Amino acid sequence: MNGSTEIYNAILAMEKEFMATFSQGDSAGISAFYTENAQLMAPHNDFLTGRQAIQAAFQSFMDMGIIAMNLDTLEVEGSGDLAYEVGKYSLEIEGGQVVDEGKYIVVWKQVAGQWKLHRDIFNTNLPAPE
Repeated sequence: MNGSTEIYNAILAMEKEFMATFSQGDSAGISAFYTENAQLMAPHNDFLTGRQAIQAAFQSFMDMGIIAMNLDTLEVEGSGDLAYEVGKYSLEIEGGQVVDEGKYIVVWKQVAGQWKLHRDIFNTNLPAPE
């Protein structure tokens, strides 16, 4: 692990809260993890900017039957009010079936003393649809 242990631990704690909030089906709660002008860069989509657009995206994931988002943090590095995280994700539906897995990079920004997701990009490891 590189970077500050304090930043690493803070971001891991936020990730655990994020996963718990997702599993509760709370898309509004998920959007609160993001900065006001955050950007989500999902596969097959343009930039989704702002909490309202991000909430709608997560609601669509939930509406597709995804009940769990598992995040595995591989690396965190940070300094001052910025940090980045690299990891792997998997998405599950009822019965624990994994329907997507891939990797992500997020930029975290400290706002009013709290770490928030500022830029979030993820890509699937599954083959492209034909």
